[in-house]
Amino acid sequence: MQHESAGPSPVLLLCQGRASLRSLEACSSQNFAETLPTEMSVRIFRELDAESLCRASRTCKLWHSIIDRSEQLWRQQCLLVRAVCQREVDGDRSDGLSWKVTLLRNYTRSRVKSDWLTGRYSTVRSADELLSRKMAPLDAETWGEILQAELDR
Repeated sequence: MQHESAGPSPVLLLCQGRASLRSLEACSSQNFAETLPTEMSVRIFRELDAESLCRASRTCKLWHSIIDRSEQLWRQQCLLVRAVCQREVDGDRSDGLSWKVTLLRNYTRSRVKSDWLTGRYSTVRSADELLSRKMAPLDAETWGEILQAELDR
C-alpha cells in the first residue's frame, strides 16, 4: 500500500525556494537531528560532499550548529582537498587554523588546480576565455606543476 501525500513535501518546497511557514512547521517534526544523538547526525552528514554540507548547514539552526562544531566533518572534506593542495592545507593547519577555515580557504583553489592539472584549460587561446570561469590565486610552485603537466600531455 502506497502512502498518498497531501501535497509536495516540505523538503521539495524548500529546495524550490517556495517554503511556507506551514510547510517548515510540518518539517520540524521530521527533523532527524532532533531525535538522533549528535554522533548519529554527524555520521549522516559525513555522506555529503563539501558543497552539500555547506547547503545543509543553512537548513536550520540545529543542523548549522551540528555541522559548524564538527571538526570531524570538516577534516574529512579537507583531506579530499589536501590531495590536490597539500602544501596549502598543511601550511594552514600548521598556522593553527581549524579544519573548516582551512577547507574554506583551499576548496576553490583545489578545484581550479585540479582543472588545470587534468587539462581542462589546455585549449584556452586567450585570457578572455577564462573570464566566465571561477579562478583562485595559485603560487609559483603550483604553476610549475601545471606547466609540467601541460608539457607531459
